[in-house]
Amino acid sequence: MFFTLIVTAVLAPALLVCASPANLTKRAASLAEVITKCTVPNTAALTFDDGPYQYIQDISKSLTDAGAKGTFFWNGNNYGCIYADEDIERVKFAYGQGHMVASHTWAHKDLTTLSAEDIDSEMGRVEEALERIIGVKPAFTRPPYGNVNDLVRQVADARGQKLVTWDFDSGDSTGSSAEQSIQDYQNLADQHPSTVLALNHETHEQTAHVVLPRAIQILQSKGYNLVTVAECLGIEPYQSVSAPQILMLPSR
Repeated sequence: MFFTLIVTAVLAPALLVCASPANLTKRAASLAEVITKCTVPNTAALTFDDGPYQYIQDISKSLTDAGAKGTFFWNGNNYGCIYADEDIERVKFAYGQGHMVASHTWAHKDLTTLSAEDIDSEMGRVEEALERIIGVKPAFTRPPYGNVNDLVRQVADARGQKLVTWDFDSGDSTGSSAEQSIQDYQNLADQHPSTVLALNHETHEQTAHVVLPRAIQILQSKGYNLVTVAECLGIEPYQSVSAPQILMLPSR
């Protein structure tokens, strides 16, 4: 039997992969950094949680048309499984457009309620998925709900992760209307802090189609450069970057 090489992620069936456990990484004694704001003046980082989801192409278009980049904090199995065909394509698309990709943990659990082993699994399985699909190991994790304790920080440090929260919440996941979110962006811009680290959610249609285009206009009109989280901190986005894994398939 002859074999051909194709460059792709090594992907088990979605249901199997999305149910499998991960190994525990040895706990570190030190604590991961918790980032709550950007540090490079005049930068604004627009971030999007809970995907990959169906609005990602529209979000990307709004950003790239404005010369901006965003940061996507993805789950492994929340609104869908990251190993499903459509989500694999969304991951590849966003990364290919030059946006930053990062972890939002596997199943969006409150990490502060979990054991070290379960925290490690929640982080590690997303890292593994991104390495398989696009060849990157993220350097940043956003803990669900922004909840962090010392155990979460210990496990994150052992995995080489920095933890990222935010200093502005658009309110799209807590009941704000599109109009309220836009007004909150305007109020923020009028106050003109040195930097902005904004929380949005990729899974909300109003965010993608109504709020984001206006937020971009508002922030750029005040002179902010719309960049990734790594760029707004002046550090690297990934622990490593390589080719996606190679799968050997039988010739037909």
